[in-house]
Formats: sequence, C-alpha cells, structure tokens
Amino acid sequence: MTDFINSLKWRYAVKKYDASKSVSAQDLEQLKEAVRLSVSSVGLQPYNIIIVENPEVKQQLTEGVSGNNKNLVADASHVFVFASQVNVGAEQVQAYADNIIAERELPADAVSGLQDYINGFLASLTEEQRNNWTAKQAYIALSTLVNSAAILKIDTTPMEGFNTAAVNKILGLDQKGLSVAVMATIGYRHEEDRNQHLKKVRKPKDELFITI
Repeated sequence: MTDFINSLKWRYAVKKYDASKSVSAQDLEQLKEAVRLSVSSVGLQPYNIIIVENPEVKQQLTEGVSGNNKNLVADASHVFVFASQVNVGAEQVQAYADNIIAERELPADAVSGLQDYINGFLASLTEEQRNNWTAKQAYIALSTLVNSAAILKIDTTPMEGFNTAAVNKILGLDQKGLSVAVMATIGYRHEEDRNQHLKKVRKPKDELFITI
C-alpha cells in the first residue's frame, strides 16, 4: 500500500510533455488491462475507450480541445478518449449477459434475473439520466487509468476542456453511438514542466472525511 500512496504523491496533472518519449507497447497493454478490469456499476461498462497514437489524428484532435490542452494532445504519447454509449439499453445488456454466460460457462437462462434488473433500472431513467450515468462510469475508468499509470511512473493529464461535438466528429463517434465523456493524455513529463516541483495540495484528512 505504501508504494501505491507514494505513486499518488508522485503524480500530478502534467502541463508539458516530452514529445520525444513514448509509452512502450508493454506498458500500454498493462494500462489497457487495468482499465478493462475497472469498477463499473452492475459490470456493464457502457463505454468504449479510443486510444489515439497516430500523430496526424492527434493533430486533428487538437482542434477539438482548448487552451494548453492543444499542446498536451500534440506532445503526449497517447490520448485516451473515454466515450460513453449513447442511450444505452437492451442491446448492450444482452451483449453483457452473453459475455457472462460465455465466460462463466452458464446455461442461457442463468442471468435472466440480472438482465431484467438492469433493463428495469435503465427503463426507469430518462435519456438524459442514462447518458449521465454512462458518463459517470467512464469517469471511474479514467480514475483507474490515472492511478495505474502512476504505479508505472507514466504521467497523465485528465482533460475536460474539449468541444464535445468537435471531438465526436473528428473521431467519428456519432456513427458508433458514442459520445466523448472525458479524455486523458499519457506520456512523460518534460524537464521544463515546473508543476512537477510543486508540493501536492489536498484537504487534510480531518477536513475531508466525516465519520458518523
């Protein structure tokens, strides 16, 4: 646990990447596996993650982000785009049920109760509420990426400063029934990034936590 805490203390939201350094294929696979195993409500994982490594696509993506995020997207090794499934419903639930049956070698009707529960939950939500819920799940996966990367001493920058419509268009997300929820760049901090030398500031535990 000490190593994990130290990794959290080490990480910060990078403001300048070293464009000459790239995350290795091995480390990238470890990050992908960590995100794949991320916590998700009822296990549904109602999102996809688009990993942008092509320099030309990254350059296009800079048009969809704001401020210094343009430099981060251009110079980072990879960009993770967490895209939530729009208006998730019975089709996604059926795919999830099929996956459970296959992975656990269960009879076809073994998860019908779970399907009914999830479908009922989704049906109780408005379209806006469903889309908000799927976006929240994507944020949980983002947290897994950030924390896992820190353990590997890979830098990250979570990112909300983007134009949703522009990013969706650049990556063709609308045609896939997806919409960007949040983004993150990964790579390695530049030696000129002054933020790496700043002390991390967080609320003290006695102020943050309320024990009842």
